Amino acid sequence: ICFKSIMVVISVKESGSNGGFLFETTTNTPNDVLISQLVSIHNLRLQSRLVCDAVRQLAENGPMKKPHNYSEKNEGESSENIHAKSISDMTYKEHAIEPQVLKTLLKTVQDIDDYTDKAQVQKRIPLNENAITDKLANVRGAVVMAFPMGLPEWDLAKVSLDSSIDGLKMTGVANEILDPCTASLWVAGKEFQRTQLVSDRLGKNEKTKVIGKLTKAGSGPPVREAAVTEGERKAMMAHYFKRQEDLKRLAESNEDDYLGSSWADPKAMKRNLQGVEQIKAPGLQF
Repeated sequence: ICFKSIMVVISVKESGSNGGFLFETTTNTPNDVLISQLVSIHNLRLQSRLVCDAVRQLAENGPMKKPHNYSEKNEGESSENIHAKSISDMTYKEHAIEPQVLKTLLKTVQDIDDYTDKAQVQKRIPLNENAITDKLANVRGAVVMAFPMGLPEWDLAKVSLDSSIDGLKMTGVANEILDPCTASLWVAGKEFQRTQLVSDRLGKNEKTKVIGKLTKAGSGPPVREAAVTEGERKAMMAHYFKRQEDLKRLAESNEDDYLGSSWADPKAMKRNLQGVEQIKAPGLQF
């Protein structure tokens, strides 16, 4: 699969399980607009992750029962504070969903889960803000079909679907949410200045592809990645340990059986140069 359009492709790398995503832009796009678009997609992916987890729990267990710490007098803030509780801490009340409606609900969840997955980078599929918004709307509509009477204010599925990005700052992804007005974009260790164009940093070649990272305001450039991955480091350590064991075993060995090896034969090179290495006397068994 290849990119069909000729545009600048930015591969945004993210830490943790999010992985990252691809985004297409042009060289004449203002950096301020580009950063806002990237941050919006970043935040929508976080919201999508919350929605997928909450709606799957909703489909399996039904709506959440009213928490013990929920009261009518603080109803306005309870819908936010409910995020602080993990899904495993919640209790549910049974609700039967028609099989076809349940199938539709899970399909919409899987659709947005697949679209925002980090595997899209390997498939070379760039993300679009409107596409994510539409898929979230599809999930919201499927939830309404499955629960026409509505969900309680404290249900995680309702809160994650109905809350704005600012409303998700009380959730477990609060530290990952970025502000589109103050976030920074870094490519090759240099920051994109909001007052400039993309071409001021990347040139005017629309076929450019770069790797970028988003950071919070004032946090400085992102930490440089390690030269080797964790898997490579473990493989190197295993090889080093095996080599050390081999050397230790050779040092402790007093036998001279190695003299029978071909590499220990002082005349092996001479025979090889003369072309008689493979010649054997007739009648001898080896």
